[in-house]
This record gives sequence, C-alpha cells and structure tokens, in this order.
Amino acid sequence: MPRRVVVALLGPISWSPPGIDPVHWRTALAEDVVDLLATLNEVDTAVAVTPADRWLADAVIWPGTSVYEVPEPTPNAVFAALTSTTAPAADADLVGGAGSGAGDERLSGPYEQAAVIAGDAPDLPGLTIGKLLRPLTSRPLAVAPAEGGSGLLGVAARLPVPPWLPPLDLDATVPAAVRAAAPRPGDLAVTPSWHRLRGPADLPRLDPALGGWENTRALLPDAV
Repeated sequence: MPRRVVVALLGPISWSPPGIDPVHWRTALAEDVVDLLATLNEVDTAVAVTPADRWLADAVIWPGTSVYEVPEPTPNAVFAALTSTTAPAADADLVGGAGSGAGDERLSGPYEQAAVIAGDAPDLPGLTIGKLLRPLTSRPLAVAPAEGGSGLLGVAARLPVPPWLPPLDLDATVPAAVRAAAPRPGDLAVTPSWHRLRGPADLPRLDPALGGWENTRALLPDAV
C-alpha cells in the first residue's frame, strides 16, 4: 500500500454564528476535524497552517501529529511542503515553499499520496475521506466538492503533483475548473461532496446523529 497522509488545512474563517467568539468557533471546528483524522486507519495525519496560525495547530493537535507551516493556506502550498520535506517530523515545523506545484519534479519524501481537507467540516465522515483517496490508484488527482455553493471540501493527489495542477482555493475553486486544466477529463476524479460551515445556511446541514464533532456541538446547543 502506498504511503499516504491526510492533512487538515486550518485556514482562516470568514463567519461564525452570532454570539459565538470567532476564535472559539474556529478552534472548535479545527479540533473536531483533527479528532476525526486521528480515527483514520492506514494513513498518517497532519495539519497545515500559516506561521501566524501556529497557535491554532498547537491548540488542537494530538501528540505525534506533524505540523506543516505553509506560506499561504492553499492545497498547492501544502503539496509543495510535502514534496520539499524529506521526512515528517512530529510536533515540529516543516516549512515548505509556495506556488502551485506546476513543474515541480522533486521527489515526494516519504509520501506517495496526500489529501488536503478543509478545517471547517467538523462532522465529516471518515468514509468520505477514504472515497477521496481511492481514485488515486488509477488517476493523479481527485476533488470532493463542498455542498451548498462553490469551493471544495478537499483535494487528493499523487505526489509529486501533476504539472498541470492549477492554483486551488478551497473556498472558490470548482471541479470544472480543475478538469479544464487536465490534459484529459479522466485525469480528475470527482468524489462525493460534504458540507462545510461557512455561513448560517450551512448549520442545518449538520447531522446530530453522526458521532464526533463534540466541540462544535457544544457551541451550538440550540442549533442542532
């Protein structure tokens, strides 16, 4: 089985529910996503943050979790950090370069496959992450759309990433734009979507019947 890593990208948030401190909200979302990753089997897990947000990583990681510091909160920056690092370091800064990864021919260090997941999907099922990684056995790239609008839940790629990979923005990129950049439409797999929490319309999408997401749930006693 290829060496695989799933990275939670703890990017900035633009919304929090009324009456909830934005820092507490962001921390709860991040902690629930990191807790989910800790339950996954047969993959390594990590988080990625900009240097300014290192405090958030330190607040939510489990012992032994790798932390990648990236110059910008994009999947491209995370893939660049993974390909420029020769070995993962638990609880340590792993600083990677910026850029889209286009033309990057460096070896991928210890990992052959990687998935980058948005840090604001606290009730994400682990099965959805598995479905994002599965197409990499036959395709170089897979994306999972975010429900309820534009953007992506996550991106998975073989490492090093294909040179045609365009700049990705988890809040704005749509699968069609990624497919348009691929040499062949079949080079990209689009896997099942899931919701992120980016606005009030997303709150009803939370599933109280799902286990996990205790930290986010604790901040929303009357909403779910």
